[in-house]
Amino acid sequence: MSSPLRDAIAARVGRGEFPGVVALTARGDDVVVHTVGVTRFGGDVPMRRDTPFRIASMTKPVMAVATLMLAEDDRLDLEEPVTKLLPELAGQRVLRRPDGPLGDTVEAVRPITVADLLTQTLGFGMIVTGDGIDPPFPIVRAWQDLGLVLGDPDPRTPHDPDEWIRRFGSLPLIHQPGEQWMYNVGISVLGVLLARADGRSLPELLRERVFEPLGMRGTGFWLPAERAAELPQCYRTDFATGKLGEIDSGPEVWSTPPPFPSGSGGLVSTADDFLAFARMLLDGGVHGGTRLVSEPSVAAMTSNHLTPAQIEGGGMLLGGSGWGYGTAVTVEADEVSGPGRYGWSGGYGTSWFNDPAAGLIAIVLSQTGDLLWNGALQEFNKLACAEAGAGG
Repeated sequence: MSSPLRDAIAARVGRGEFPGVVALTARGDDVVVHTVGVTRFGGDVPMRRDTPFRIASMTKPVMAVATLMLAEDDRLDLEEPVTKLLPELAGQRVLRRPDGPLGDTVEAVRPITVADLLTQTLGFGMIVTGDGIDPPFPIVRAWQDLGLVLGDPDPRTPHDPDEWIRRFGSLPLIHQPGEQWMYNVGISVLGVLLARADGRSLPELLRERVFEPLGMRGTGFWLPAERAAELPQCYRTDFATGKLGEIDSGPEVWSTPPPFPSGSGGLVSTADDFLAFARMLLDGGVHGGTRLVSEPSVAAMTSNHLTPAQIEGGGMLLGGSGWGYGTAVTVEADEVSGPGRYGWSGGYGTSWFNDPAAGLIAIVLSQTGDLLWNGALQEFNKLACAEAGAGG
């Protein structure tokens, strides 16, 4: 069925920007799915509604829900110091300057809390400068040398959670806890904390508390070999050459459990699985008549917790949005909707948002990272609102 959204996706596929895309919009029981193109350039396997995708940082809101569930069970407290469960982080000092030597530090003014991990204000993360992300500062070289893999999810870190957190704890923080929004690392730390709070592995926790109740049977940190073989090829433009190139993240990577299940970006999922998750949030924490997480917890997760200065410091990563728990939250009206829209994207080329005012869910899944910066995502978001009759 033709529509402006489908036509726009097809045009971009036709121009060679993507080999294929799966897009979904939903308002109430009205769900529209567009499957366009194939799973790799030059291939003949069509994109399907149930094609699995590496959703990368769309893992973060799933982690937030699991955290709030454990908080409601009194397994943890959002305001407690993380050292209660992560003693490896006790005594971390703070760099005097982000670009300074590792030994030039000051004491932390307060402990890191669980809430700091959720809001990504723990004082450690990707460093954004006018020249790009993660310049060769001593702290960046140090975390790279330790094999922590704090930016792109591939190649994966070889360390298990206990060794990973031990190595992370050997580094100073970049900023004081609560001072600045810094992307990615807080949710990786959170994954280790949740497993310890719950007494089982992160994959087991997410499967029992989130995936099984929501019927997300195709979501996890790895897939059976036959499903992993269905993952589309990943692509991203090499800015040195200007050409779209393959990212090495093949089925063999995704058919075995990873040493470190990454809460910041390690899940694979499908359009309908993520729809179930998004719909539960839009319904205030209820799925199929069963409450999975409280309405106040969902409200806290999907409300902005950052100051204007912290939003500005997020630069191109936040793009003027605020941040709740594991998800971005718009604080001003834009070309897509009024304030209050929330969601997040994944670096492999996936994105999702809920617009509570319109009752709208929108999901777009590709495996081409350029989706996030070539104008396609903005076009998708606007047309998704129009298709669903939400204005925009």
